[in-house]
Amino acid sequence: MSKAYWIAHVDVNDPERYKDYVATAKPAFEKHGARFLARGGACRALEGQGRARNVVIEFPSMQAALDCYHSPDYQAAKAIRVTVADAEMVVVEGFED
Repeated sequence: MSKAYWIAHVDVNDPERYKDYVATAKPAFEKHGARFLARGGACRALEGQGRARNVVIEFPSMQAALDCYHSPDYQAAKAIRVTVADAEMVVVEGFED
């Protein structure tokens, strides 16, 4: 089974309230086997418009990644995120192990 990855590019407009998003999203990530590979470290845009915060999250499968996103826990977190940050997010299937 192939792993899957959330890739998010984010500009945080309210850093204090963004902490609420992170705390609210945590149970969804734990429940669906998420593993953070990159989260907000130094970055440089090489092509196109970059964002200040970039996140890569590994999931055990595409289904787990989608289930996490659509879960009530994550949707509660998303409701916070959309009010305090601008973002693009995709889910990408990885190579089969």
